[in-house]
Amino acid sequence: MPKYIVLVGDGMADYPLETLGMRTPLEAARTPNMDFIAQNGILGQAKTIPPKMTPASDVANLSILGYDPKIYYSGRGPLEAANLGIELEDDDVAFRCNLVTVSGDILLDYSAGHIKTNEAEKLIKFINQKLGSNKLRFFPGISYRHLLLVKRGAELKLENLKCQAPHDVSGQSISKNMPRGANADLIIQLMQDSRELLNNHEINQIRLDLKENPGNMIWLWGQGKKPSMPQFREKFGLNGSVISAVDLIKGLGRILGLEVINVPGATGYYDTDYEGKAQAAVKSLAKKDFVFVHVEAPDEAGHNGDLREKLTAIERFDQHVVGSLLKYCQNKADCRILVLPDHATPVALKTHTAEAVPFAIFGKDIVAKNFLNYSEKEAKKSDLFFEEGYKLLEYFILGRLN
Repeated sequence: MPKYIVLVGDGMADYPLETLGMRTPLEAARTPNMDFIAQNGILGQAKTIPPKMTPASDVANLSILGYDPKIYYSGRGPLEAANLGIELEDDDVAFRCNLVTVSGDILLDYSAGHIKTNEAEKLIKFINQKLGSNKLRFFPGISYRHLLLVKRGAELKLENLKCQAPHDVSGQSISKNMPRGANADLIIQLMQDSRELLNNHEINQIRLDLKENPGNMIWLWGQGKKPSMPQFREKFGLNGSVISAVDLIKGLGRILGLEVINVPGATGYYDTDYEGKAQAAVKSLAKKDFVFVHVEAPDEAGHNGDLREKLTAIERFDQHVVGSLLKYCQNKADCRILVLPDHATPVALKTHTAEAVPFAIFGKDIVAKNFLNYSEKEAKKSDLFFEEGYKLLEYFILGRLN
């Protein structure tokens, strides 16, 4: 049975930077394995973000997995709820709930200093105790990423609120970026009440003493209702698995009927276990036809505006994830690898953008097109362009690639 491997370096794509001699991080980083795939395979571009849709990871990864976001996208919260094992009724609304750091009217840090999971869990359970009810329930997740379930929230049209992602408004006014729309006051009140409760919590006092950013407010966004999508096996005829540290990606995998593999050292940050993810992917392919490996670190570096860490994350992704799975694929007669970012997260902007991303495909059945390397600039030379990014996976699995 053929093997299909999709490797996603979240937010790897970027813009040329003066400090890199007008090269992008992908051009400047040492990426021999991704370059090999480009040189010995095919290169192209894909629009993973449909027009007028927010350039978010949920939208982009839905595209990469072969599902049209214009049809199937229902919000980030419900995807994360799926990974936490939270069953949504048809009229429930799930919100992503960040622990953030605020001061005055400014949102300082969308991640509360990438707060440790054990500390965050105590804060979210405290908030649930104080603000939760039979209609509102807070669920702890990983690090700064958590969830709010609003029972029968669709009756209040909460899924239609205009909410800002906190990583898009870091350093900006809180009051100017609060949720907007009918019944937004209910969600705004929760956010404001959380600030009063969390400011004096002992965990945050300790974090302040250690000069670490406190999780002194919740930020609610990414809301949506229960999604409905065909199973991955029905759509592509493959059984597969998903490997990620991020609830969003794992929840998407669960909804699509893919096995979710948890790697103990996978953190969703710079210190994630790259090699552990690669080993888990190889092990999965002994029984599965398809594996989707997602690495969050380049995106986090982009949001932090940290060029050094972004270069390091790209190089580690190339060495430990791409390198290991390329070696696996080279030893198989019938195996293909697809490498790409889900979207760009330029370090100069610290947020996602919606332009097309570069992708590269390698397999023994593919005739090389003689590209120089894997980069945004080189991909633009290709005549292979997917205006509707969700069609890329079908091309990768079923298409003639020569």
